[in-house]
Amino acid sequence: MTGTKSALVLCMDVGFSMSNSAPGEEPPFELAKKVIQKFVQRQVFAETKDELALILFGTDSTKNSLDQDGQYQNITVHRHLMIADFELLEEIENQIHPESQQADWLDAIVVCMDLLQTETKGKKYNRLNIVLLSDLNTEASSEHVDVIIENLKKADVTLQFFLPFPAGDDDEEGRGDADKGGLSHPGMGKGLSREQKSNLDMVKHVMLNLDEEDGLDQIYTFRNAIEQLCMFKCIERRPMAWPCQLTIGSSLSIRIVGYKSVTEEKLKKAWITVDAQTNLKEDVKRETVYCLEDDNETEVQTDDTIQGFRYGSDIVPFSKVDQDQMKYKHDGKCFAVLGFTKQNMVHRHQFMGSQVIKIFAPKDDEHAGVALSALIRALDELKMLAIVRYAYDRRSNPQVGAAFPCIKQDYECLMYIQLPFMEDLRQFPFPSLENNKKLIPSETQLSAVDSLIDSMMLVEENEDGKQKDMFKVHKIPNPAFQRHFQCLHHRAVNPGTPLPAIEEWLKAAIERPEVISERCQAPLEEMKKKFPLTEVEKKKKLKTSAQIFGKDSEEPDAKKAKGDEEEDDFNLANIAEGSVTSVGSVDPARDFRTLIKRKSLPFGDVCQQLTHRIEQLLGNKNTPYYMKSITCIQAFREQSVKLGNADLYNSYLQSLKKSISNRGLEVFWDLLVQDAISLISKDEVEESTVSKNEAHQFLLAEEKKEEATVPTAEDTGDVDDLVSIELFLFL
Repeated sequence: MTGTKSALVLCMDVGFSMSNSAPGEEPPFELAKKVIQKFVQRQVFAETKDELALILFGTDSTKNSLDQDGQYQNITVHRHLMIADFELLEEIENQIHPESQQADWLDAIVVCMDLLQTETKGKKYNRLNIVLLSDLNTEASSEHVDVIIENLKKADVTLQFFLPFPAGDDDEEGRGDADKGGLSHPGMGKGLSREQKSNLDMVKHVMLNLDEEDGLDQIYTFRNAIEQLCMFKCIERRPMAWPCQLTIGSSLSIRIVGYKSVTEEKLKKAWITVDAQTNLKEDVKRETVYCLEDDNETEVQTDDTIQGFRYGSDIVPFSKVDQDQMKYKHDGKCFAVLGFTKQNMVHRHQFMGSQVIKIFAPKDDEHAGVALSALIRALDELKMLAIVRYAYDRRSNPQVGAAFPCIKQDYECLMYIQLPFMEDLRQFPFPSLENNKKLIPSETQLSAVDSLIDSMMLVEENEDGKQKDMFKVHKIPNPAFQRHFQCLHHRAVNPGTPLPAIEEWLKAAIERPEVISERCQAPLEEMKKKFPLTEVEKKKKLKTSAQIFGKDSEEPDAKKAKGDEEEDDFNLANIAEGSVTSVGSVDPARDFRTLIKRKSLPFGDVCQQLTHRIEQLLGNKNTPYYMKSITCIQAFREQSVKLGNADLYNSYLQSLKKSISNRGLEVFWDLLVQDAISLISKDEVEESTVSKNEAHQFLLAEEKKEEATVPTAEDTGDVDDLVSIELFLFL
């Protein structure tokens, strides 16, 4: 019986003895319930095709196909074989409770075998498994135990036991918590009862007959199982082969097959919009409507729209034909060697992309295997690698990458890693630390850093001289995935309740190992001594005679502003400012401030460039351009006040106001009024000819005029007037 999926029956004891526990201990029933909950969670989120069934024994009622003549009583088939889902999780949470009867666990195994035989008939499975969870604190008949063992072997059914106590004092790590001693386990109290001892011997007899060598390894404790099942299982991925030809020049070609070895895992399920009342996706329909940004919001059909790409302040339209033609064309999948280089010429910090591909020769092609092996071994001996051109298929853009030789005990292959193009590199002109003598560390400081690094080494040698990894990154789960699944499960089975806190084991998984934390304390204290931190107080400015005698108010604002600017720290923004020579169209407000700060042009000339850009923006008559114009006017006002020159700003704003009605810019003026951007008064700049009251009335007067006039909007029908509106229609 072969196949790609397995059939598993969870058989849980819910009898009254499972509710008994010593003071301060969690009842075995609750521990067993956690085990099956976590197991089903893993199956649900891993999206496996495995089928599960759930059988309860010790129930008050009886529901199974063998219920005849008073046999197999108090055993209930709660769920038949099917793929695990959230419904099963809800049933485990809300419907499974302790009951008041007891049942023979061997009878429960027989019911499980009967279910497997009946419901797997005619289907293909690669594994049949029964998992039994019980405290074994009930009488069981051993009369037919050997017959049960023979039938388990004949049907090729594997059996696992989960108990509240270890199988024996000599249990090893694989079988649970034997190292912690018998009395420390929940469900044992002062020791095992007579029934538990007898049943435990019978369990060992069954498991050793099923597998003489490793049978006892399939007996676990609840505590050990919960720890191992805490981690949500990743979605299972079948290896997908990528057949191609490795080419070297035009005359040498080797058949290859590629497999993804490392790739970024992403959540398969995405957020979807559903009705808040019914929680059904079908009850919500989304439609996208395009309309002109005019008074009537005239709808535009999808066929009448076109994609556009912003180029500066303009939009360049591209049809679908243009977009297809502008794509990079190539011949399809490719793995072509461009040349060879030394391995030390390709640095680790240049690795990029989201995957590592291992390249093998096909299993059925002996000639390709010999040729690829010769290439791999030659590269390894010469400490070289191949620079290759890689393209997954005709639709994907080509890449340049490095193919490293990899020789292991069981296999050999090439490992492909993507390398950056010119545009992918970031070059920043940071000064060298070695040129500043104040930044050169002393020998004692270097020694302190070396000691800290040595104390925090995550690899150490054990007694046999072999290296031991203390922080196994490849076994640490993605905490974002684990938290996501934890909250998803909680919300599914407990709607309306607050989400739980992050589980402690997940916090501990990404923390520094305790051994490292203890070992690095002394080196850290030494680091504090060798690298003392002192608080740097800002130097107080020396008072001038004008400040001492109370005449500092006569100092012009422009001079104060100059002093403030000189104290600005150097940052990356200053690097970008070095290329500004005029007020551009991308960010005119920033360009204006930069030119004013650098004083490379007269103030009047820079203001003239800015007002020219404002007029260009206002010509588009679109809200985004209006907002950009307002940003420019704010910068104009800010710098005018800072330099004590209000005439140019006030003159421009007054002339702009006069042209509002003629140019149909009432919407823009409303936005300006909302932001309270008015004239510069004498209170702000002494040389201004506008009083504070006049500046206030400048905006109010326009508001009164608007009541008597109705602006006429000009419908240009430009591409910029299209706006996308998403409407949700509830059926």
